[in-house]
Amino acid sequence: MAIKLHRCSGTAIRGSHPCWKVQRALDEAGIDYETVKHPSFPLGRRKEHLALTSQQKLPAIEFDDGHVLSEESDALVERIRSGRLRD
Repeated sequence: MAIKLHRCSGTAIRGSHPCWKVQRALDEAGIDYETVKHPSFPLGRRKEHLALTSQQKLPAIEFDDGHVLSEESDALVERIRSGRLRD
């Protein structure tokens, strides 16, 4: 399963940051992914992400078939940890 993690460019930010929580969950689950970084601020610079998801909020997970999961980070983490990423 080839996926892309769309996240902010603030990769040094860790802990409870939404993008970091999802990235850590993917790493812990051993899921291979490509990271696609989007500008942290201002949100108006996230034009590509807006076109993909119809929203500016990050993170999001894009599957190779073009399907995109753009939920709250805690919901994405729960999906990943429960093995329901594709559900």
